[in-house]
Amino acid sequence: MAFSKKDKILHTAMDLFREKGYSAASMQDIAEVGEVAKASIYKFYSSKEDLFTAAFLVCHQMLLEQASELDRSGMPSGSSPKEKLSRKIEFNLYYVLENHSFMIDFHELPIMENEPFVDAHKKMKTALLTWRKELLIETFGEQLEPYVWDAVLIFQGILHEYMNGVLRKVISLPIADLADFIVDRMEAVVQDLIRTAPKSIVGEGIVRSNHLERKDQEARKGTVRDFLTAMEERIQELPLSEISRMELKEVVGLLHKEVLMDKPNLTLLRVLKAHLEAVPELRSYLRQLKLLLT
Repeated sequence: MAFSKKDKILHTAMDLFREKGYSAASMQDIAEVGEVAKASIYKFYSSKEDLFTAAFLVCHQMLLEQASELDRSGMPSGSSPKEKLSRKIEFNLYYVLENHSFMIDFHELPIMENEPFVDAHKKMKTALLTWRKELLIETFGEQLEPYVWDAVLIFQGILHEYMNGVLRKVISLPIADLADFIVDRMEAVVQDLIRTAPKSIVGEGIVRSNHLERKDQEARKGTVRDFLTAMEERIQELPLSEISRMELKEVVGLLHKEVLMDKPNLTLLRVLKAHLEAVPELRSYLRQLKLLLT
């Protein structure tokens, strides 16, 4: 099938971004390799950032489309759910390794200052989280549902670290064997979650949070509210008199009210936190609260 000029430019750019990375590949390079005038590129893509964003989206869409195709025609007949998951992880690992210029953490690159790319990045993070949730439910069943987002984050962390290990050439295990290893570790995690039935740490909000700005005040206030509620629950467990627990919970209540003000009283906050810091078991909570408020 013949490519249009726009598609040809896009695929040439994808190849060069894969080979050189975002920073090193220039628009002039893309024009020369694609055998088009540099001005022609700007007829379709207003900037290098715009072109990279388009390539980034196509690369991730291809990942999800090819992963779906594995279900339709790429699995040996009679494969177990674990075997299917292992083959999808193997595919995912190879795809990321071959397209790592589009899959790495972009936070250190200037492209993260580009608003359309940031929006595309959030969209793809959401799509990948949702895909990984579906993979885990398909493999381990609906009984995982109450803890599935915690399992997704663990799964994502394992994938990320082992992918980095392969990229840095410090892992020599064949990719297929590595995929089997990851599936076995995830099975152990899932079995433990189902057996111990812990309180879930994250829910579906982890997906919505990809679309929140760091300075989204209402969303962050919700996180602070939940955190202070957890602090009150911890106070209830402390080996103190009921009067002391009530006093501490009252201080947390005042702290709760003050930190959610548009302009909190900083002097009052210091006094309240100093009172709580006298309790050793609460110091780690106050340290984390400081991070939440900055």
